[in-house]
Amino acid sequence: MRIIGGTHRGRTLASVGKGDMAAHLRPTSDRVRESLFNVLAGGYGDPVTGARCLDIFAGTGALGLEALSRGADCVCFVEDGRKAQSILAENIALLNAGPKVQVLRRDARRLGENPEAAYDLIFLDPPYGKGLGEVALAKALTGGWIAPGALVVWEESSTIDVPADLRLLEARKYGDTIISFLEDES
Repeated sequence: MRIIGGTHRGRTLASVGKGDMAAHLRPTSDRVRESLFNVLAGGYGDPVTGARCLDIFAGTGALGLEALSRGADCVCFVEDGRKAQSILAENIALLNAGPKVQVLRRDARRLGENPEAAYDLIFLDPPYGKGLGEVALAKALTGGWIAPGALVVWEESSTIDVPADLRLLEARKYGDTIISFLEDES
């Protein structure tokens, strides 16, 4: 894994090999990540530059760190897996990103109330096929984590159930991955 674009372009991130199934680590491939950020830059008016990002089910942090490299102001990572937290910490250190990140070591389905400003770019990459994304996103919406008009980028293996207050803009398929782009309508 590596950072695809921006100030850290080409920097290698900590390796998890083909993923860690026991820890549910399935990093977004470089190719899918590159396609995703190309879509954001081309079709959504660059929602990354200056964004407050929330990376739910952050895993290795590749999505949030890519956003930082491309000009996001800050990223809040939500991850409760110990193996993932270890790799995430290593990746944050590799990019010297500490001052611009916050790591919440908690279950994404139990976010609680957001004590800070809401986020305008949300990455959601739950373990595939378990219905965890719907629950976590509902908690993020009710907890004040998602700003009005925010863009949500949801990676899953199948079509998703779009929560109330969100509108599906489009979905794109990359192999066994479907990336859905949603907008907050609250």
